[in-house]
Amino acid sequence: MSTPSLPRLQHICASGAIAAIGIWITWLSYTQEPADAFLFPRLISTVFVVLALWTFGKALLGWTKVGNGLSTVALRRLAPGLLVALVYLFWGAETLGFYTAGAIAFFLLLTLYDPAPHNEAKTWIKRALMTAVYVAVMYALFAMLLKIYTPREIFF
Repeated sequence: MSTPSLPRLQHICASGAIAAIGIWITWLSYTQEPADAFLFPRLISTVFVVLALWTFGKALLGWTKVGNGLSTVALRRLAPGLLVALVYLFWGAETLGFYTAGAIAFFLLLTLYDPAPHNEAKTWIKRALMTAVYVAVMYALFAMLLKIYTPREIFF
């Protein structure tokens, strides 16, 4: 058996990491209390881990079309967004509250990746309005519709 090409190896590593994270999240959702609060996360994480394991298996067997993989330029473009996501995940949601940290992360991602010019007031207003709509939808979805407990600290 020959060694996999770099794009295929990237696909195997990425899908394997996502499958491992999915297994961890699923395990957490099934071991946390109160059980009623984790019904929705259990359903979502179970589907997530099944799909992640399926993708990982396909990558290992070489059944996926992998394209050219990620170039160094693409990784440099993704790095700021990944940094925002990691700060939100490991610090922001617990310290600032789910909705406040989510609004800040969403606004930062819009600022980083929105191709609109950064020197015009109307684009900043548009980003602020989109962030407000995002927070309203997240609140309506999680707190009102699904009745899910969210990390609560300073603001929400």
